[in-house]
Amino acid sequence: MIKIGDELPAGTLYEFNEIESEGCAIGPQAVDIKAAAAGRTIAIFGLPGAFTPTCSARHVPGYVAQAAALKAKGVDEIWCLSVNDAFVMGAWGREQQTAGKVRMLGDGSGLFAKALGLEMDLIARGMGVRMQRFSLLAKDGKVIQFNLEGPGKFEVSDAETLLKQV
Repeated sequence: MIKIGDELPAGTLYEFNEIESEGCAIGPQAVDIKAAAAGRTIAIFGLPGAFTPTCSARHVPGYVAQAAALKAKGVDEIWCLSVNDAFVMGAWGREQQTAGKVRMLGDGSGLFAKALGLEMDLIARGMGVRMQRFSLLAKDGKVIQFNLEGPGKFEVSDAETLLKQV
């Protein structure tokens, strides 16, 4: 399992772009984790699934609300990760009004969750393999803060906790 002092594992996440810009077409775009984190301070939070109750009502809204405060303390970007595809993450981001605040990145096959050691088996509940709920702060790709929730909990991975740790 990932811990403070570890480097973020290499891998690729996917982001849905709704607006074409220079070098970025409309549609899913690959995000190389190592390249995107290099030389930057990134607040990352992971959760079990898009459109799920706690994730939609508390986790994402907290980071949207605290985005300016986190950025004022030196955070370059905020990433929301889930074992969902880029299309689902894009639609959820629209609903949650994350544009310009939180990057909604899909780990559709759960490979990054597994590389972090944070995969969670919810097959018996019909949800497949998902990501555990957590938050971390990475500086230049190295984990400097890490908060892992216990099963069914939402106590330490919230935006307010990470904001105090920046």
